[in-house]
Amino acid sequence: MSTSDSDSSSSSHLTDLKSFRQITRDRLLYEMLRSTKTGNSRLSWRVLIMDKLTIKIVSSACKMADITEEVVEDIYKRRQPLPTMDAIYFIQPTKENVVMFLSDMSGKKPLYKKAFVFFSSQISKELVCYIKKDATVLPRLGALREMNLEFLAVDSQGFLTDNERALEQLFGDDEDHRSGDACLQVMATRVATVFASLRELPFVRYRAARSLDANTMTTYHDLVPTKLAAGIWNCLTKYKTIPNFPQTETCELLILDRSVDQIAPVIHEWTYDAMCRDLLNMEGNKYVHEVPGKNGGPPEKKDVLLDEHDPIWLELRHSHIADASERLHDKMATFVAKNRAAQIQHGSRDGGELSTRDLQRMVQALPQYSEQIDKLSLHVEIASKINKIIREQGLKDLGQLEQDLVFGDAGTKEVIEFLRTKQDVSRENKMRLLMVYAAVHPEKFEGDKGSKLMQLAQISSDDKIAVNNMKLLEAPSEAKKSSRGAFTLKFDVHKKKHAARKERSGEEVSWQLSRFYPMVEELIEKLSKGELPKNEYPCMNDPCPTFHGTTHAPSIQNFDGPVGQSVRTRRPTWARPRNSDDGYSSDSILRHASSDSKKMGQRIFVFIVGGATRSELRACHKLTTKLKREVILGSSSFADPPHFITGSVPLHQHQGIALSKDKFIITTATMPIMTLRQFSAVASTCHAPQNGSFGTR
Repeated sequence: MSTSDSDSSSSSHLTDLKSFRQITRDRLLYEMLRSTKTGNSRLSWRVLIMDKLTIKIVSSACKMADITEEVVEDIYKRRQPLPTMDAIYFIQPTKENVVMFLSDMSGKKPLYKKAFVFFSSQISKELVCYIKKDATVLPRLGALREMNLEFLAVDSQGFLTDNERALEQLFGDDEDHRSGDACLQVMATRVATVFASLRELPFVRYRAARSLDANTMTTYHDLVPTKLAAGIWNCLTKYKTIPNFPQTETCELLILDRSVDQIAPVIHEWTYDAMCRDLLNMEGNKYVHEVPGKNGGPPEKKDVLLDEHDPIWLELRHSHIADASERLHDKMATFVAKNRAAQIQHGSRDGGELSTRDLQRMVQALPQYSEQIDKLSLHVEIASKINKIIREQGLKDLGQLEQDLVFGDAGTKEVIEFLRTKQDVSRENKMRLLMVYAAVHPEKFEGDKGSKLMQLAQISSDDKIAVNNMKLLEAPSEAKKSSRGAFTLKFDVHKKKHAARKERSGEEVSWQLSRFYPMVEELIEKLSKGELPKNEYPCMNDPCPTFHGTTHAPSIQNFDGPVGQSVRTRRPTWARPRNSDDGYSSDSILRHASSDSKKMGQRIFVFIVGGATRSELRACHKLTTKLKREVILGSSSFADPPHFITGSVPLHQHQGIALSKDKFIITTATMPIMTLRQFSAVASTCHAPQNGSFGTR
């Protein structure tokens, strides 16, 4: 099956290396939409037909202005015949989609003049043969290609596979794992298309399965990263036939699951981005903004997108909410001081009448002024709303306690005191506090200890299930094993702090509420330095495959010399300049943000099964600058607190029934995406722990 990537005409657009999201957009525009144009059809309209997933793919990477020459249609909705227009199909390679496409184009009266078909991932030989059987369709085919692009580019350094129910399907207590295996297969295919799009072949590393002892069988959910790694590698080996696809490793991929950090999805994050997602009930990047009504009428609701096309959002999203608020205030003051139209709007300085010259300047400057003041006003309104919620819900005290719990500066006493004295705290915030506490002190929820705390918090039965389900995401470790050892009467007056995080040396923290950092940040730094333990994070395609040896996949640390395909000049081009340098327009800010070309080392990809957090995405942006390596975060979905908590409830619906550690017995029959050879190698690590194979968190 040929791919659209082989087109030399379209590939020329990718020679100027850009951000991850920009590359995705260019592939959709130049390798798919623009490649179907002919000399006579340059100005003609075409029909773009997609399924539910591919609509999301295009929407995540492109703007409406990018597809103004196409009439967008859903493949499963009734469509009127347009026999004079060409159709572009961007669909998943499923039998249902192929059947719909053939029904559109077969027979004496097809719906469209010609069909250009682009599949989001590799199509099976059976479906190709099925298409070839219809003799009436073949002459009407303008293209039949594999785009190998089946992910949502939601950020310049982030993508999703759109597996919203992965947490429930892979970490629940359902003994039938068919839905989990199907979820992993789809996820593996979609992650592999990321590397096909970027022409990267990774060293595939993953969190190894760990047991408490040699007599305990490994649980199904503990094998999730191992199985996904095998599935991704199986897909990647098929891509080696794609033109220009590397034959040797060019980057690194680290596969984790949500058990690596249970705290990140529930703790209150204090950056502008995280607060918006947490407190404002946003749908994706969409925020509903109230604007004054026309002619003095009632306020109207307007949808705005908070994304990388918004320069103020781009500048402030990773700032602490207090910093963001201060900077917005300064921006507004500076704008009013510098902008003549703003001064006129706020009144003349000397209080006199406006001159004709003043009126002329006002009219000339008003369109630009209106656009800029709207952007500033939007973010001032958002920051004000967030600060109001912080005050009303008492989030500062709650946030301080959460941070103290994580860093070992608070414990049971402080949690009980908070629950007793803060009666006005919302049910959701009490539950999140208990979830943080359960992640830091899981032993406190054994027996009826946890029940008493939840009773004190007066949370609902569903909330209790969500808190108890935190143990389903626990990763077994040596520390937990030792905590269940022999009873002792020896008391230590000077108790050591029970902390889930260590204070980071050498990093200045401006705000006490910003001390928290996700575990992913630590793991990425170790991976980049070549210090990630090989027994805990093996490599699926290690040249010397030993799971407990000292050899490991090389990590590029010298970024000055040539290291093959992945050393590149990274020049993000989010916007084209329009000769504006006032410091406030989108083009001005974006040009300053992307003007410095940097030599980047090999890319690092991190994929988290079960949802990624905004703090983890922020860490990837931070480490890209620090390590001089582009760090790209992928996940099955975003684990914003409301969605993560909602998804935690179905994991284990029967309250009071403990999940046995040896409940699941893994056989080759339950692992269809792994070869027997791979499973045998992995099994040797699952049931016979070696010294130092557990590690601590």
